Amino acid sequence: MIGGFGVWELLIILVIVLVIFGAKKLPEIGGGIGKAISNFKRATSEPDEIDVTPKDDTNEKKKEN
Repeated sequence: MIGGFGVWELLIILVIVLVIFGAKKLPEIGGGIGKAISNFKRATSEPDEIDVTPKDDTNEKKKEN
């Protein structure tokens, strides 16, 4: 039992999805959902702020002279 759904309920949902989208579209839908989940995980693990302060070029200018 997954989240209140039994085996029969999940099979009925799978059959309905197969009828609506067809067998050829299911891999595309699964791939799209997988990419969306991975992008969401990546976005939540990245820092909230991006450091946009410019680099200190004084050391580089001294090396050039």
